[in-house]
Amino acid sequence: MELIKKYFPDLDSKKLEQFEALMPLYEDWNSKINVISRKDFEHFYERHVLHSLGIAKFYTFESGMKVLDVGTGGGFPGIPLAIMFPETNFTLIDSIGKKIKVVNEVSDALGLENVKAFQERAENMKGKWHIVISRAVTNLPDFYRWVEHKTKQFKSFPSVLYLKGGEVEEELEQLSCASFVQNLSSHFSEEFFETKKLVSLYF
Repeated sequence: MELIKKYFPDLDSKKLEQFEALMPLYEDWNSKINVISRKDFEHFYERHVLHSLGIAKFYTFESGMKVLDVGTGGGFPGIPLAIMFPETNFTLIDSIGKKIKVVNEVSDALGLENVKAFQERAENMKGKWHIVISRAVTNLPDFYRWVEHKTKQFKSFPSVLYLKGGEVEEELEQLSCASFVQNLSSHFSEEFFETKKLVSLYF
């Protein structure tokens, strides 16, 4: 939790309380439904919460924006971003029902009225969102095909914000859209973030 305060020192008391509540909530649910690996859970705030909030270091979501989190798993990056931007509407989807159960229970416990979660695949979702977000659920060409018709332009924001580790250039060369890559290490000094990137796609 100290990492969150370190990199986001201006959080109000409500957001701080919600971020502090995340770990015990996930610890409880993880003992029933394994949504985060035991090894990773030791680094919960760094590898899940702060990683998700990497998006917030580059972009500030606005009131009324609609955001689709594809392959959210247990709620990342959607839930940390929903705490950070309470006036933005988040739809979290995953094909695995037990993970969506955890998302719903956690968001209910936190009182997040800006989160809706569904067991569904991206290609089957009806509707359009201002931005699609995700955290390395598949390779970028496949992801692009899933979501290319799911977005509608919002001001100068990208269509997709994709958190990914390692090299991305080869995958980006296969896409027909404009892209922009930013390094999370420019904001976070921990070793975990050395190879982590935020890929923005513009449809």
